[in-house]
Amino acid sequence: MEKGGVKILIAILVVLVIAAGGVLAYKITKDKEEAEPVANENNVLTAEVDKKEVQIFKGNDRPIAVMIDNHQDAWPQAGLQNAYMVYEIIVEGGETRLMALFKGADVEKIGPVRSARHYFIDYAMENDAIYVHFGQSPQAESDIKKYSIDDINGIAEDGTTFWRVKDKYAPHNAVTSTENLLKSAKNKGYRTTSNETSVLNYVTDEVNLENGEAATEITIPHSQLQEVEYYYDEENKVYERYARDKEQVDWDTENPITVKNIIITFCDNYTLTDTENKGRQGLKNIGTFDGYYITNGKAIPIKCTKEARDEKTVYKDLNGNVINVNDGNTFVHICPTNAKVSIEGPAEEGTGNTVNNT
Repeated sequence: MEKGGVKILIAILVVLVIAAGGVLAYKITKDKEEAEPVANENNVLTAEVDKKEVQIFKGNDRPIAVMIDNHQDAWPQAGLQNAYMVYEIIVEGGETRLMALFKGADVEKIGPVRSARHYFIDYAMENDAIYVHFGQSPQAESDIKKYSIDDINGIAEDGTTFWRVKDKYAPHNAVTSTENLLKSAKNKGYRTTSNETSVLNYVTDEVNLENGEAATEITIPHSQLQEVEYYYDEENKVYERYARDKEQVDWDTENPITVKNIIITFCDNYTLTDTENKGRQGLKNIGTFDGYYITNGKAIPIKCTKEARDEKTVYKDLNGNVINVNDGNTFVHICPTNAKVSIEGPAEEGTGNTVNNT
């Protein structure tokens, strides 16, 4: 090769080495910059952290707690699948009523909405929720005033917050929406944001209750009339809900109601003597009570402690640790101490078990 060609080749190699060095230096500098903390708007150094966020309870929207009719003439209901928590508690006549809690959700149809009962107010307070109902018992009316509850009563509204549908008959046909409820709340001057933490300790890592008992079929008898059953869908890791041997579905979509977490609390109810003598109930819910936490096909016994009506319920395992709860919707069943709750595993695998609370 001629001398001129050699010089050209050497020059090309030098250029390539310099270019490669520049690229490497740029990459090292960029990686270092990305790894170093950066100053935020307050000139405080913070590190970028890739952290999962709980989805079922996030943001600063104030929860909205809506009383849902659970008489069989009210089925199917609307909005239950959009709630982050649903409480089911006994009312008069062996019926139960539901209270569905929504946070930051846009739900076009919720209901049928029914009247307030005073002990549901306890769970609205512990969730820092605006309490929504259509009518009220005498004790509920008294307690709403006593505790200065931010409430929205359909009977007292102007006719735009709630509406009645034609495919069901009164009193099982009053419905509302989160948009309407937020408008009403703002018109009343209610606070619509909240910094309160959730009642449940949600975690993003999957909770599998490794030491728990198998729980693929659960039966919860609130009364002789109202018996709830859950069947585990192993593929989707949720429970499908049945009541009085009937599958529970959404009013409009007709999709099954599914539940990620089930909590059972055993505490007794009793009959009130009020001015209307309709057999309305009271609830002995202050103290520590036995219960169960059920998720992902397993169940563990727990202790449920509520120290005051406006205090959060604390759910702990039998070692005294606050339980971690899967990031998903939860149904909380509050039923009598002597309710014969049945928790069974898959019998075909020879691992079936039944747990009765007596």
